[in-house]
Amino acid sequence: MLSCGSRILGGGIDVELGEKLQQLRRQSNLTQEQLAERLFVSRTAVSKWESGRGYPNIDSLKSIAQVFSVSIDDLLSGDELITLAASENRSRVRGAFGLSYGIVDLMAIALVFLPFYGQSDGSQIRSVTLLQYRDMSAMLIASYWAALLSIVALGVASLVIQHLGNERWLDLSARGSLLVHAMAVLLFAVSRQPYVTAFLFLSFVAKLFLVTQRARA
Repeated sequence: MLSCGSRILGGGIDVELGEKLQQLRRQSNLTQEQLAERLFVSRTAVSKWESGRGYPNIDSLKSIAQVFSVSIDDLLSGDELITLAASENRSRVRGAFGLSYGIVDLMAIALVFLPFYGQSDGSQIRSVTLLQYRDMSAMLIASYWAALLSIVALGVASLVIQHLGNERWLDLSARGSLLVHAMAVLLFAVSRQPYVTAFLFLSFVAKLFLVTQRARA
């Protein structure tokens, strides 16, 4: 198969990756579905690569080179190598911001255990955790729990989506998380819980910063 790849990719002609991949696949009598199975990707991904609507990542490129017994340099032109390097760097940066975003949301679980809630105890007010907090309104306490657990759940979802690499769902989860977080800040501010409000407000600002930087990456 090496000779096949060398014959197609040689000759000094600058051929785009999509065309090279299509030639190699056809020369090897493989369908897009069969090649996708060997590369552990979807047939849609192979179709996008061949049509020039997307580039494989480094791992997929290594697999393609191994399947057809060619080098990565044989598959990519100089411009494509630069484009791929920039794309990989952008993906890593966006991934780091996405990971940080999920971690900020997970930090909200600390508000269950930190003594940030003012509890009236006769003539004085003492600080207690949410687990110890008692109020005349059971609905208010339930709202506290719902707000914090929703933020944490969205943080877990963000990390899972980040791992799956679905950009569209990651953006949607980020927007939903910001909305829920803003509502939580308002809830604790209205119910006069200054320490929790301050904590949530600062983490909300941190998330806004991360979302902005990720969008610019």
